[in-house]
Amino acid sequence: MSLQDIAFYFFGFIAVLSTILVIVNPNPVHGLMYLVVSLLAVASVFFSLGAPFAAMLEVIVYAGAIMVLFVFVVMMLNLGESVIRQEQAWLRPSTWIGPGILCAALLFPILRLMLDGHHTPAGLREIGPKEVGIALFGPYLLAVELASMMLTAGLVAAYHLGKHD
Repeated sequence: MSLQDIAFYFFGFIAVLSTILVIVNPNPVHGLMYLVVSLLAVASVFFSLGAPFAAMLEVIVYAGAIMVLFVFVVMMLNLGESVIRQEQAWLRPSTWIGPGILCAALLFPILRLMLDGHHTPAGLREIGPKEVGIALFGPYLLAVELASMMLTAGLVAAYHLGKHD
């Protein structure tokens, strides 16, 4: 079993574990932190499979942009002073221990793969930005545009549902 195989299973385990923690966590802020760990673990799975560009897209689009959107919606809903006190209680330093440990567990195998001269597995080829752009804005253009409209509609709906009179 090669280092890439071990890394793949390890990253998959971290992704499943952190996703379960997202589901069972009663605090939304804690759930969002574990969701970031889950998205980083999925990006690590892509990297271990020899798709570094897909891994970077995962980090930039999901762990970056979508999580910023979630935080923006939570801030936009602004449910009052009691919620602010509750969120401050949720964000104690002990809250960061679990996600921090899982992120550190992801960091070391990724560094090891990068330092060992990570190669694409046999039979596969690396996909670059040009191929992704051609696929997204070629046959999948309608799906990409529909997804962007659904995200916009969800943001507008969350604003109107959370708005106080």
